[in-house]
Parts: sequence; structure tokens; C-alpha cells
Amino acid sequence: MRNIFLSIIILGLMASCNSKPEGYSINGTLTGDVADGTAVYLKKSGENNRLVEVDTAEVKGGTFVFEGQQNQPEMHYIFIDQLGGYAATVLENGDIEFTAHKDSLGLAKSTGTPQNEFLYDFQKNSREVSQQAMNIQKDLKAASNSRDTVLINSLKEELNDLRGEYEEFELGYIKDNPNALISALLIDRAINTRTSTTEELQTLFNGLSAEIKETEAAKKVKKTLDELKKREENSKNTSVGAVAPDFSAPSPSGKLLALNDVKGKATLIDFWAAWCRPCRAENPNVVKVYDKYKEKGLSIIGVSLDKTAEAWKKAIEDDGLEWHHVSNIAYFDDAIAKLYNVDAIPATFLLDENGVIVAKNLRGPALEARISEMLN
Repeated sequence: MRNIFLSIIILGLMASCNSKPEGYSINGTLTGDVADGTAVYLKKSGENNRLVEVDTAEVKGGTFVFEGQQNQPEMHYIFIDQLGGYAATVLENGDIEFTAHKDSLGLAKSTGTPQNEFLYDFQKNSREVSQQAMNIQKDLKAASNSRDTVLINSLKEELNDLRGEYEEFELGYIKDNPNALISALLIDRAINTRTSTTEELQTLFNGLSAEIKETEAAKKVKKTLDELKKREENSKNTSVGAVAPDFSAPSPSGKLLALNDVKGKATLIDFWAAWCRPCRAENPNVVKVYDKYKEKGLSIIGVSLDKTAEAWKKAIEDDGLEWHHVSNIAYFDDAIAKLYNVDAIPATFLLDENGVIVAKNLRGPALEARISEMLN
């Protein structure tokens, strides 16, 4: 009978060891005399990267606790009322131990769960490089004060080398830690800083574990990479020498009109909008060029990025734009703008009689000179 009871106890222990924690607790310890009742805020990045409050707690005897449930690991930030700075922690189910001094929240230590161990390991190595950079910058300031040109140049080169080493460190960390949430976040940062090619970043993303790819952070990275690859492909398709991609959209009358329906010996695709002041300022010049060369084979199709059909149609009438027009009334979410990688207006593409792009963003006298060259 005793052996049966022992077996039951052992099986129970094994089950508890193998089961995943059902919730999280952040057990915070603060040093440096933080008053009881001080508010502690747990926040995360929300829409448009704005921080949103997730939970609040109060300091009691230098400690605080957050408790709840988290479906997947996600980066969060801890702020303490009336104290400067903040600390990062990965919110995931399990017991998270958070320790910090009130005067240096940025140096807080968050451990106890797998992703927080990854985060702490990364921060420890990252801070070593940051300290080296601070030391070089301090020496650089002293050299600048003494006007030591040789030392200044040497320190600048050293600092530049350190930046390169740090970039290599981050890329190496991603490769070596595919199970770390911080790896997905580092890929996101590399995208924003353009320190690697899209192909290199895609390879790094492909190397992440299946679990990490399911996190919201990784899904955001995947979406951004997909958009980058699409933009790069579109850039090739809309570069000088490429055949301009066809498109169609509603005309002011509501009828679908395609680029291929209106091509001439020379064709100008003009991305503009009623709200765009530089576009409206350029319109009189385009009208003059059109009136001069329309009988010789110039065709223009305006692609409006307006927000309302009323503003679009009124601007066409007010500015006397007597050529072809289309618009999806979608602002910069317009499919044609995305197809042509247009993220600022005015933007123009000049095509020859074969639909090949021969010039981009010509305005004023330069536009007329090129069209004259093509049609005279």
C-alpha cells in the first residue's frame, strides 16, 4: 500500500513539473527608498506604437506585484510614478522576478522565465558595448576641447568600428537565439535602421522558431518584410527603362479607365491630389505643356490620392485639367500608388510610345524640354 501512495505522489509531481504555468506574476523589488503607495504602471506598445496601460500596482515595503494571464510572450514596460525612465520586461506566464534601483530603471533586471532570461542576457551584453561607446564619446569630447585632430579622427574611427561590431553582435544574437522574442524585435529594429538587406532579414526571420513566429511581434515583422519585398519588386517594375505596369480605376464619371486605354506617343502619369499644394502649384505648367503638345501625341492620366470625390472633381474643374483622370479615393492606401511605390506627391512617370518609363518626377521647364524632345 505504501508503494502505491509513493507512486501516486511521484506521478503528481511529474505532472506538475511538466505542465505550463497558467498565469504570470511579476514580483517587483525596488531599492532606493520608494514611498509606500507609489503607483507602478505596466504598459505595452499599442496602435501607432503608442504606449497603453495594461495594469497598475502600488509599492508596499519596496515591493509590488502584477498578476494575470498572458497567451503568448510580449514585450511590456514598467513605469514608476515620479521616477524617470522605464524598464523592459517580457510578459509571459510564470514567476517573473523584477529588481531595480529607483534611480536607474533602465538597468533593471527581469528574470525567472525563459524569455526574460533571454532578454537579460541580451541586455547584459548590449550594456557592455554601450559603456564602451560612452567611454569613447567622453574621450572624444576631451580631444575636441584640446583640439587634438589626430586623436579626434582616431576616436571617431574607433567609434565607427564599435557601431559595426554592435550591429554584428545583434545579427549574431538573432542567429544564435531563434527561440528568443528579443530576436524578433531585433529584426524589426534592423528593418527600421536598414542595417541589412531585405533578403538577409528574411533569412534571419526564417530561422526563428515556430513558437516565436506565432507571437504578435514576429507577425508584425513578417508583414513588414512582405511589404518591403513587394515595394522592392514594384521599384524594379517602375524604374526608368521598365514597361509601366497597367492599372485601372474609376474616372470622375464612375467608369473604369485603364492606363493602356489612354497611352499616346508620350504619356504622363501624374500622381496628385486636391489637398497637395505643390501639385496645385505645378498644375498651370502641366496645363500649358498639355495644350502645346496634345495634338502631337501627348496623353496625361492623373491619379488622384484624394480623400473625397467632391474635392477631387472640384480641383479638376478649378485648375482646368482637361485630360484623363482616375481615383480610388483612398489617399496613400491607393492600390495604384502602392503599385508605383508612390509615398509622396507630386510624383510623375513619363512613358514613351511603347509604354517604357523614360523619366520620373520631371517638373517645370524640365518636363516640357523632355516632352518636346520626344514629340518634335
